[in-house]
This record gives sequence, structure tokens and C-alpha cells, in this order.
Amino acid sequence: MHDFLQSWHASAVTALGLFWTAFWAFGFGYLISSMIQVLVTEARMQKSMGEEGAKPIALGTLFGFISSSCSFAALSGTRALFAKGAGLIPSLAFLLASTNLVIELGIIIAIFLGWQFVVGEYVGGILLILLMWLVVRLTRKLAPVDAARKRAREREGDEDEEDAPDWKQKIRSKDGWRQIAMRYFMEWGMVWKDVTVGFTIAGIIAVFVPKSFFDALFIGGEDPGFLALLAQAVVGPVAAFFTFIGSMGNIPLAAVLYGNGVAFAGIMAFIFSDLVVIPVLRVNAKYYGWRMALYILGVFLVVLVAAALLLHFGFAALGLLPEAENVRSVADREFFSLDYTFWLNMAFLGMSAVFFAWKIKAMGLNLTTGEGITEKVLFWLALLAYAWLAVGLFVGGGGGGG
Repeated sequence: MHDFLQSWHASAVTALGLFWTAFWAFGFGYLISSMIQVLVTEARMQKSMGEEGAKPIALGTLFGFISSSCSFAALSGTRALFAKGAGLIPSLAFLLASTNLVIELGIIIAIFLGWQFVVGEYVGGILLILLMWLVVRLTRKLAPVDAARKRAREREGDEDEEDAPDWKQKIRSKDGWRQIAMRYFMEWGMVWKDVTVGFTIAGIIAVFVPKSFFDALFIGGEDPGFLALLAQAVVGPVAAFFTFIGSMGNIPLAAVLYGNGVAFAGIMAFIFSDLVVIPVLRVNAKYYGWRMALYILGVFLVVLVAAALLLHFGFAALGLLPEAENVRSVADREFFSLDYTFWLNMAFLGMSAVFFAWKIKAMGLNLTTGEGITEKVLFWLALLAYAWLAVGLFVGGGGGGG
């Protein structure tokens, strides 16, 4: 019983630690999304990113890199761009760039896995975008673009007005920032249940499920052939599915897997899989409808497996495949320390507090279960998750790592 209580405590600390690590990225991503919704007109978005050519895709990639953030915040920013008139391929380029061309992710990968994986992450991010471009062009007829854009615009709320104030006027006015604050909490309102349940499950998986379970998912041995590498690249998203939360929280586990013999291709597929997990699928379904959400899921699954294999064989041809024994062992992670994450979180907590005060003054506090049986079930699961975390912090007393 004592061991269980210690594990419970560790899982709660790990879940909260993972969220603490990612909070500033959530805040930054939702701030960018809210500013796009309030400040950018549909006409301007259609002019810059409304086509499917190289320039709009390059712009989507650049904007994604600049606003790099966690998966949920990136999904929100992507929806804002798509609803404003950005093309499907530039919008997906933004999504892939903002979750894979991430500076913080590169730092964590370097700490746990080494420079080859950092290069793989950034080169792979570009590969994912190029392959997505190809696959979408080949399968475009399967994508319900018009219906998805209509649904996304309904989520945006107000239509653009011809006489709307210029963005420079809005960004200098208190009213403009109040509008941004309202949008900011609308974004949180759409995903808070998924985020709560997802991070809680991530903490439970990290502590209660043995690493050998994930190791058993992969096959291959010391020198896997093409079929074994393909199997590992396909299993990578399956393993990511069990962890729920994307690549940022999965890097320590990726290091364990690599040290236990999983090939470079399997690890890269595992890291790339942050956009093919159930919570992300659900959010996309909210934004665009299930048909478009499943289409995006299928496209991303194909391109991440292909990118992982191309990276593996490319690195092998150049003699750059890393040695598993050189990967640092993963010790318990220190989440709560006075580092850059702490100060960034403090800044975004302060901003969120001001935005929250404006929201309460304008709209009051309205917490609902949501519409539909799925939303209601998730609401109660989220409350159960809060109870699990609250009790877990005060039982056991063992350390929490991820």
C-alpha cells in the first residue's frame, strides 16, 4: 500500500510538472491565436496565405516557427489561420512547423538524446511539411475543405467588418486587448478538459506503466532490416498514443527506448507523433468536424512514417546514426526550479490573471459541462483528474519524476 501511495504521489507531481513545463507555451500559443483572430482581417490572410503555392507554404512554415508552441496551442493558431482564409496546405505547414521546429524541444532533445536527434528533429520538420504538401495535393478530393472552413469560422464568432479598425489601432487600444483576452479564454475553454485528462494520464503512464511495456511494442534487434524499421516507425505513433501528451513530455521516454535498442527511425516516429494522439484528434474534430479531423490524422500518419524512414536511411548513408550507448540515462526530472521556465510561466500567469479579471467583469464565470455525451463525460473525467492530482500531492511523499 505504501508503494502505491508513493507512486500516486509521483504520478501527480509528474503530471503537474509536465503541465508546468508546458504552461508558458500554452499561453504563448493561445495569445498568438487570439491576436490573429482579433487583429488579422480575412482579406489580409487570403492575400498572404490563401493559395497553395510555395510562397504561402513558406510563410506558414515561418509563422509556425516564430509561434512555436505545444500541440493544443498550435491547433488553435492553425484554426485561426484556416478560418481567416489561409489555404489548407499553408495552414497544415504552420501546424507542423509550430510543433516540430521548436527551439525548446531541440534543447530537451539535445539534453536527453544528443545532437543527431536534434538535427533529425529540424530536418524532419521540413521533411514533414514537404511530404504533407505532396500527400495533400494527391488526396485533395478527400478533404472536405469548404465544410471544415465553414465550421472553423463558426468557432471564430464574429465576421470581419468592412469598417473594422486597423490592427495598429486595435493593438494600441484597451478595447482591442479586451477582445484578445476574451478570445484567449475561449481557446482555453475549448480544450481545458482534454488538457487536464491528457496530462493526468501522462503522469499515470509515466509512473505506473513499466518502461518495458513500451520497449515490448517495438521489434527489430541490433540491426533491423527495412520491414523491422517500417514496423518500428508505425509503432511509434502507437506508443505516443499511450502517453497522450506530445513530444515535449516524451523525450525522456524516447531516450529510454533508444537505450533499450529501438532504432533511430522508431524514435523519430515516436517524437513526431504529437499530432496523431486522441486529444489532438478530438480538438480537430471540434474545430473542423470528424471527416476533416480523420483526413488530417491519415495525412500526418503517412508523412511521419515516411519522414522517419527517410531520416534513418539518410543518416545511415552519411554515417551519422548515433550510438545507443552514448544516450544519457534518464534520471528523475526536476520540474520546479528557478530557470527560464519559471520566469516565463510567471509572465504568462500574470498576463492570464489580467485577462481573467477582464473576462469575469465582462461575462462572469460560466463553467459548463459542454454539449453532447462526450463533452459531459470529459467534464466529469476532468473533475476526477483534479481530485486524483489533489489527493496525490498529499499522499506517499516519494519524489516525482517523468
